[in-house]
Amino acid sequence: MTHTRYAFVKANWHSAIVDQALTGFLELIPADQVDVFDAPGALEMPLLAKDLAKTGKYGAIACCALVVDGGIYRHDFVAQAVVDGLVRVGLDTDVPVLSVSLTPHSYQETDFHNAAFAEHFVKKGREAANAALQIVKTRAAIKGA
Repeated sequence: MTHTRYAFVKANWHSAIVDQALTGFLELIPADQVDVFDAPGALEMPLLAKDLAKTGKYGAIACCALVVDGGIYRHDFVAQAVVDGLVRVGLDTDVPVLSVSLTPHSYQETDFHNAAFAEHFVKKGREAANAALQIVKTRAAIKGA
């Protein structure tokens, strides 16, 4: 039996937190079915997702980033551009692209926030894996109908 392959793209900014989403993702989808890719930051994820989708290897692609207010730029614009790009990639390539790109209202580099967000990302990774499994199953049912 052939298993569906999944791609998991993670932004390197705040990697100690972002990498926890992969931990949650792998709780539901076996590691041998997941190819993991690093992106320099959130803005690079849509292009990488498009490259991965074009290979035809993946049933779904999950992209994960933590976009925070760095005080220099409008992080909400960055987050919106990332999500818009990921949705467009999915529609343009016919491969589901799931976003675990989160933008907290407030984030401080404190032990409390780092621990809380790391825990939250594990949960979000599980949710992304569940969504990936569900969309692959639903699309297979539609094609088989």
